[in-house]
Amino acid sequence: MRYNTRNMETKSKKAHFIGICGVGMSAVAKLLKDSGWEITGSDDGFYPPISDYLVAIGIPFAVGYKSENIPDDVDMIVIGKNAKLVPDTNEEVRYALELGVDVKSFPQVLQEITDGAHNIICAGSHGKSTCSSLMAWCLHNTGKDPSFFIGAIPFNFETTSHLGGGEVFVLEGDEYPSANDDDTSKFMYYNATDVLITSVEHDHVNVFKTQEDFSRPFINLISTLPEEGLLVINNSDEQAEKIIPYSNVRTVTYSVDGKSDWTAENISFGETTSFDLMYRGKLVVGLSTSAIGKHNVENIVGVSAMLLEKKLLNKEELVSGIETYSGIVRRLDKKTKASKVLVYEGFGSSYKKAEAAIAAMKLHFPDKKLVVVFEPHTFSWRNRDYIHHYDTIFNGVDRVYIYKPAEQGSGTHAQLTQEEIVGRVRSAGIDVDYIKDEKEGLEIIDKEVKDGDVVLLLTSGNLDGMVQSIPKLLDEKFRN
Repeated sequence: MRYNTRNMETKSKKAHFIGICGVGMSAVAKLLKDSGWEITGSDDGFYPPISDYLVAIGIPFAVGYKSENIPDDVDMIVIGKNAKLVPDTNEEVRYALELGVDVKSFPQVLQEITDGAHNIICAGSHGKSTCSSLMAWCLHNTGKDPSFFIGAIPFNFETTSHLGGGEVFVLEGDEYPSANDDDTSKFMYYNATDVLITSVEHDHVNVFKTQEDFSRPFINLISTLPEEGLLVINNSDEQAEKIIPYSNVRTVTYSVDGKSDWTAENISFGETTSFDLMYRGKLVVGLSTSAIGKHNVENIVGVSAMLLEKKLLNKEELVSGIETYSGIVRRLDKKTKASKVLVYEGFGSSYKKAEAAIAAMKLHFPDKKLVVVFEPHTFSWRNRDYIHHYDTIFNGVDRVYIYKPAEQGSGTHAQLTQEEIVGRVRSAGIDVDYIKDEKEGLEIIDKEVKDGDVVLLLTSGNLDGMVQSIPKLLDEKFRN
């Protein structure tokens, strides 16, 4: 085996994951399981799709945090970064630290697994899950069997991670701190060979107080690239363009306009979107995709640039990979199955992600009334210092329903109330109202949504079950 999991196997065989229902934690658990480890875990306050995914791949986990969840003969414990996963308030974490066994964060485990591989890191404020899954699929589609680690559930693969036999390891790289006692950004552990950066737009405001704070990890990442490394970066993003001078390796730029090395021209949006992939004004190849939104065209341009610049695929292989890519769960995937009123789910964890999802819906469904059900789930949406985001985010949306803000970690910042958010959106001239719980939400959607509308569920949470129940309701009501 090319990776160091073999060495890890000789010293231990049982790993326990505290907070296993996180997307990164579950993906690393799968990598260890595939390399022969016996995996157990625990979590609390989780929800689909990751909890369902763990069941599907046969990884057991306990509900709730208790010291007895940890096996007596455990060899390694992996602790996730979650507001509840601190020894002061979590007896399982406290017991884990007292045991004297090897305790790691999942990025530290990935550091060992990726040692010696050709590691391509897809990083940025938004688009990194799509880019990493798309890149992995394009390589897999041509039989190159890449390893991959993706922070979302891809439709093209049955799993979020895989140890392959090929030379390349594609990893979604997160700038967020690795653990509660380790401020190192996760992607700094991944032994980067090449890096694709989609954006450096200020995010995670609870951790990175300023744009400068947020940009610093990306500068650190590109400074670690080896001499033969490549940086592919979206220079239409103002903050990403600012870090280009810090690159000491070959650097190429991309965007959907003409000021970059790699661009898209003649874009035709529709159920299948087509465009010309260009390099410095010259046609490279025509591409088509079922992914919706201008931002996804940009993601495809970036991934294409990396794969072609590194000569990992030829043009014909790239065309096939892009054409057969099916996207990832929660990134503008259609949730209804039989309804004339379509429901899509967008991952609205930040302003840019929400903006891109709304823009895509308006672009592809220009003649339909757009209804958005929004949950302020991340700190970026709940922090009073960033209430101004609500002045513009719903521009052009016909009807908005605001769900109650998530409570986790509310004491760590100036938490907005649902009333404050609705008031701010209303003052921006948007037709907006409250939803207090799932029952009321279903009653409102049943009454207000009409034939000819399109619905966007926008959250990084689960809307207390409405991500599942709203599509089910509309499938029954507006069946084709």
